[in-house]
Amino acid sequence: MSHKRIPKRKAAIAAGSVVALGAAAILLPQANADQDSSTGQAAAPKTLKAADASDLASQLADLLGEAFAGSYYDADQQQLVVNVISGDNNNVIVQAKKAGAEIREVDNSLAELAAGAQTLKSDATIPGTAWAVDPRTNKILVTADSTVTGAKWDQLESTVQTLGSGMATIKKSAGTFKTFLSGGDAIFAGGARCSAGFNVTAGDGTPAFLTAGHCGVAAAEWSDADGGAPIATVDQATFPGEGDFALVKYDDPATVAPSEVNVGDQTVAISQAADATVGLQVFRMGSTTGLADGQVLGLDATVNYPEGTVTGLIQTNVCAEPGDSGGSLFTQDGLAVGLTSGGSGDCTVGGETFFQPVTTALEAVGATLGAGDAAGGGEEAGAGEEAGAGEEAGAGEEVGGEEVGGQEVGGEEVGGQEVGGEEVGGQEVGGQEVGGEEAGAGAEDGASDLTETH
Repeated sequence: MSHKRIPKRKAAIAAGSVVALGAAAILLPQANADQDSSTGQAAAPKTLKAADASDLASQLADLLGEAFAGSYYDADQQQLVVNVISGDNNNVIVQAKKAGAEIREVDNSLAELAAGAQTLKSDATIPGTAWAVDPRTNKILVTADSTVTGAKWDQLESTVQTLGSGMATIKKSAGTFKTFLSGGDAIFAGGARCSAGFNVTAGDGTPAFLTAGHCGVAAAEWSDADGGAPIATVDQATFPGEGDFALVKYDDPATVAPSEVNVGDQTVAISQAADATVGLQVFRMGSTTGLADGQVLGLDATVNYPEGTVTGLIQTNVCAEPGDSGGSLFTQDGLAVGLTSGGSGDCTVGGETFFQPVTTALEAVGATLGAGDAAGGGEEAGAGEEAGAGEEAGAGEEVGGEEVGGQEVGGEEVGGQEVGGEEVGGQEVGGQEVGGEEAGAGAEDGASDLTETH
């Protein structure tokens, strides 16, 4: 699928505060338990924070090589579960256990699952379908929305059957896949409304923010008020194709753009970008529905929107509605994870929502998280490398104490910054009209579309 990159176009972030929903009550307590520092039994799975588990999973993927078949975070047990293909090299599996992971032998290798996904792409790229590898079942989870019926359903089902038993499962969604164009704060352009994701520093040192790519291709200039003057310009946008993200530069280079997410009655400091892990608890902030939470269900998801196919997304069970597009997906520890792309359902009946990984977007547009020196002129205006947490914000190389392949893989505290703070902005942005529709209410047909969130 082709994708669009739009140079030097305009868009903007909203400065108004967003009315947070009930998830705010469970977001702010620092509930994650510290990693167990016990060294009593090397083979016993360690208690890990989700961010530490993500770092450990990356290291073990390198260690295990072809034997690695995916991983996920068991939030109840606070353990990393690693899938392996049994083989002759038991030594690396022993090392993986020593590093603190729960090891599970499975049948499907990552290469086999990738080949299955390629077959789906070749033979079943049907609008209203999506697929991603689910490491908890060691299968490809294929989702079809309510528009996939008749011959389309037969084609999808037949393609799945050709993959062989035990390789994929099909799930029907009551809604329709759509993008939610309509993020913390609301941003407006003509009749469209989206949400800002995360403030960043562009490659040229100017302040900017990330939002959804389908918002970036929908309009050149964006405002922080409905009908207001533009405050930012789209610099780059990708949608559809290899992602759904846009870099939007503030028109005023002196704009103060803090590295935080406004959840309505308080702000959450964002320390750094992080890759998602299946099982990770995440929070989404959007200008239509406020704050919502859920879990990561799959990675590297392919979604076939009516506008085209988008690859490399994060699949979750977090709800979203039109207007939430581009909004922030983050963790309780203040790690930036994703940008709202689209999905099906709404925040009344629930549904699936897909997100653009922040790490991929930052790399593609050449930006860094936080406002950096450009915002407000201060030395510590942005998140940079060490913003928010004071000392090392990330998990870094050291995650614990056991050594695997020369790297430390156990777990020190990640994030940990205070997430109280003052409210940013002051406008209420829920319930604004978008093209004649009440944005706060979502689409009139409720859970009817697999769409972008605009």
